[in-house]
Amino acid sequence: MPPLTTPRTVWPQQHPLALGLGLLLCSSLAWAAPTSAHPAASTSPPNASTTLSSATTTLPPTVANALRAAAVPPEALALFVAPAQPGAAPWLAQQHTEPFNPASALKLVTSLAALELLGPGHVWRTEVYSSGTLRDGVLHGNLYLRGGGDPTLVTEKLWLLLHRVQALGIERIAGDIVLDRSAFAEPEVDPAAFNDEPLRAYNAGPDALLVNFRAQVLRFSPDVAAGVARISAEPPLAGVQMPATVPLLPATPAQATPAAHRASAAHATEAAAACGDWRAALRADFTHPLQPRFGGGFPAACGVRHWPLAHPEPRRMAERAVQALWLASGGRLDGRVREGSVPAGATERLVFESPPLAEVVRDANKFSNNVMAQHLLLALSQGDGAATFERSRQRLQPWWLARFGPDLPLPQVGNGSGLSRDGRATALALGRLLQHAYASHAMPDLMASLPASGLDGTLRRSRMGAGLAHLKTGSLRDVQALAGYVHRPDGSRLVLVALVNHTNAHATRPALDALVQWAASATAPRQR
Repeated sequence: MPPLTTPRTVWPQQHPLALGLGLLLCSSLAWAAPTSAHPAASTSPPNASTTLSSATTTLPPTVANALRAAAVPPEALALFVAPAQPGAAPWLAQQHTEPFNPASALKLVTSLAALELLGPGHVWRTEVYSSGTLRDGVLHGNLYLRGGGDPTLVTEKLWLLLHRVQALGIERIAGDIVLDRSAFAEPEVDPAAFNDEPLRAYNAGPDALLVNFRAQVLRFSPDVAAGVARISAEPPLAGVQMPATVPLLPATPAQATPAAHRASAAHATEAAAACGDWRAALRADFTHPLQPRFGGGFPAACGVRHWPLAHPEPRRMAERAVQALWLASGGRLDGRVREGSVPAGATERLVFESPPLAEVVRDANKFSNNVMAQHLLLALSQGDGAATFERSRQRLQPWWLARFGPDLPLPQVGNGSGLSRDGRATALALGRLLQHAYASHAMPDLMASLPASGLDGTLRRSRMGAGLAHLKTGSLRDVQALAGYVHRPDGSRLVLVALVNHTNAHATRPALDALVQWAASATAPRQR
């Protein structure tokens, strides 16, 4: 076996990000169906106070009626609807200069800044180093993994990275596997801080060596003959003793319907109701991170179900996944997996690249993935030292000023994801951002990243009209938001921003759907 001094290998990513987990992580934020030739870029920033004299503040009747049905007053809704061309005067505007919480619509700021400042081809790199010598398949030293903030290092990609390490001839590590997280200097996030639900996958914080979004997905598969639901977990975590099965709760006579009926659309709602709150039925206990327990059972009517869970000890998620996957791949480890730094003089052996930034933006926006958006923001300050949110926000300031001038304040972006009670933006600011983006080189990638109504992402179940709009959704307690582009029959587009801040905000989705439908067919107001 040659000494460990051969040149490094750079491995570009060949496989797209597995979207299933992203969808699972963010499905609770989905915009579910209610039960009932672009111009050249401008060389100077538009005036933020562009005349609004042609705009109306009168809500379309369908929107006003839906708001009334939701018991939400008009003043709780901020609106900006205008042609997509930069600086175009709005057709409809109200409360547009008042700061509202935009929830995940704030990801538009993060996404456009990343696309314009870093470029759509930017990649994150996970670097592999070693110390010591390699003889007969044994590394007499340590293996180092230095994270570069790759937000797409899901289970299969980590497995592939470790497989490529073994392809270098490293079968056994006599020392340790050391994880270097020095690319980020952001303090560890308390996952319970936002809503006291630390196991919700959307509460995961950033990590320079982020593995599987810091979430483990449990899969429950009914085995009727054995009377159990079998449990599998991805990724496997070293030291975590997950039960192999949980008792299967029998179906009631009403649930035992013929297969043909079960396949019908009409029965889909029935099946969901029969399944009920299956998570509660499991009576899960995650008090001991290494020994999860289930005191209940799994309803037979549910079929196969997936439960994404943030690891109870998030800082140790990566080390447990790395150890489990290394051993599962046939590797041997004499030492342990631990945190540390790559020492001077270590040999760089392999570089594992993420997909390009444009793909990451698409996944972050289509499925409203919070931790991916946080990594996009942190990437803005990775070029000159360890990244922090504060330094990234400082880089946003001149970018915003150059495009929108001093009269339009930069939204309060926080960590870049919108998962905050403190995020603020005006409908005017988001509207002008969307207009600027329409003339930007980043426009194709930004628009393609937005959920398409009735087709994909968080708008896949929307009934506003299939393909009628590309819109970023936002949803928090007391917040609903839509922001993006509406496509009109004549080939033109409007930018639309709608922000609702009210205790009944969850009930306003029909009103916002009606707004999009109105925008798709409205007649331009007469200039005054």
